[in-house]
Amino acid sequence: MTTVFSGIQPSGTLTLGNYLGALQHFVGMQEENDCFFCIVDQHAITVPQDKAELRRNIKSLAALYLATGIDPKKSTLFIQSEVPAHAQLAWIMQCVSYIGELERMTQFKDKSAGKTGVSSALLTYPPLMAADILLYNTDIVPVGEDQKQHLELTRNLAERFNQQYNDIFTVPEVQIPKVGARIMSLQDPTKKMSKSDENQKGFISMLDDEKTIIKKIKSAVTDSENEVRFDRENKPGVSNLMSILSLSTGSSLDSIEQDYNGRGYGEFKQEVAEAVAALLNPIRERHEELMQSEELNEILDQGAEQAQRASHKTLKKAERAVGLGRKR
Repeated sequence: MTTVFSGIQPSGTLTLGNYLGALQHFVGMQEENDCFFCIVDQHAITVPQDKAELRRNIKSLAALYLATGIDPKKSTLFIQSEVPAHAQLAWIMQCVSYIGELERMTQFKDKSAGKTGVSSALLTYPPLMAADILLYNTDIVPVGEDQKQHLELTRNLAERFNQQYNDIFTVPEVQIPKVGARIMSLQDPTKKMSKSDENQKGFISMLDDEKTIIKKIKSAVTDSENEVRFDRENKPGVSNLMSILSLSTGSSLDSIEQDYNGRGYGEFKQEVAEAVAALLNPIRERHEELMQSEELNEILDQGAEQAQRASHKTLKKAERAVGLGRKR
């Protein structure tokens, strides 16, 4: 059986882009694969966090995974910091990493540019990410385009370790969704939709209510043509809304063009908004139920135990390979 690993940071509520580009695909993956879905809270503290807010975000993200259809009977859902093997293997992966290759990471350069007192964790973030993936003999890692560089480094580190020591790690393959991998901002369709966007109208949170969703989509940037046609280069705003509608309803881009031929943007935006609201309303309601129940804690306890068992064997093999501890 193919093993799939995915980790998401609990740094605020996920967006519609996160759902359409990632979580929506996870539900189908768990039917035929051995899936590990990890809330990577240790990655979140590479920048300062309010501890109470971080804990709320961890719990909320776990509830969102479940609300979107992740089944704890079919998948392992767990919190990274509750499985010590992640931090333990991360140190070994740091020891086979080179400073130069870590400094070349785009995310490190972007987050450290022009700043003083930059946390060393921003530099060593990729070896921890590699450890997350390699612990479970992962075959496939579904990611967005922005994480492709980190996954390439993970592959390099796995191959380097295997060559220097024993052949311990499975070298994972990167899987980037062909459609919906990059949902763009509603206010600036040249930029990816992001929960960190200062313009609240630029993104739709997975927990936005129907009224808010409709208001944000109606204010989405389009163009002056009033023609619903897919053209990323010349009509980025309209094309983004068409992608959202396609992924929300299952309609093809061609059929959407035909359906809205001769119809204006007002009607188009209204129907996009209604489709998104219909998609997210049940998720928001289930999320609220889980946040108020003990069921969520029980599922996370179970997931931590499963992940601990699965990761322990790989960790011990890696430790023995580099000569750590006493061999028994």
